[in-house]
Amino acid sequence: MAEDDFEERRERLKRQLAAHKQAEEAEKAREQRSSMAGYAAAFRLSTEFISAIVVGLALGYLADWGLGTTPWLMIVFLLLGFAAGVLNVLRSAGLIQSPQIGKRPHDGR
Repeated sequence: MAEDDFEERRERLKRQLAAHKQAEEAEKAREQRSSMAGYAAAFRLSTEFISAIVVGLALGYLADWGLGTTPWLMIVFLLLGFAAGVLNVLRSAGLIQSPQIGKRPHDGR
């Protein structure tokens, strides 16, 4: 009888440990997915920022090359590219809204 009670407790403990181990593995997998999602978001935001700066720099260089105003337009377009990059990152992060062209806010009338 004591042997049966011991076996029953041992089996119950095995089940509890297995359930705990499954929950722990699921939590690790969830943390890993959220970590990878964070890396993906950071990579996307940095790519948007850098590409805006590179485009501004290229446009400024081409404008300077065509007009012979080296380096002034390149500096101006570099700053504009930086500003555009910051706005893109803020929009992507959800900190500011994208402009709604042609839409008026509903005033309830």
